[in-house]
Amino acid sequence: MMGAGKSYWKNWLSKKYSLRGYDLDFLIEAMEEQTISEIFETEGEDSFRKKEAAMLRLLKQSKTFVAATGGGTPCFHNNMDWMNQQGITIWIDEPVSVLMERLQAEKSHRPLISNLSDVELEAFLQQKLNERKSFYIEATHHLQGKNLSESGFKKILQSYA
Repeated sequence: MMGAGKSYWKNWLSKKYSLRGYDLDFLIEAMEEQTISEIFETEGEDSFRKKEAAMLRLLKQSKTFVAATGGGTPCFHNNMDWMNQQGITIWIDEPVSVLMERLQAEKSHRPLISNLSDVELEAFLQQKLNERKSFYIEATHHLQGKNLSESGFKKILQSYA
């Protein structure tokens, strides 16, 4: 989900394990020369999701890397199946209350929530989580609570060493 810490953990894993780190949204913005918000506004979500799936598949050209995807990435164009076939996927599962706290200051940068009040934001996040959960549970690993930590990530990666 948005605000779960995907970029934070991508940066940590990339540095800790000397891996290339990719932020899928950043790559799309660089390729399209538009922000995600601009793509949503001018072309719509469907067009964005197609660009997202194409960019995701371009990552296959890299050998070993860590990538932070958007929260909706696993839910479109068989992306979760594709990611699972390519490597390790981890669902970073934070409670809606934590997501809300993190996202309140960032709303203007996020097209799906930019115009929502705090009450609407909470309802939106819960709805999105309910919609996306069936995709998220397909991840090869699920980190939440006390396991959502450096040691939790280390344990996962050590099992593949």
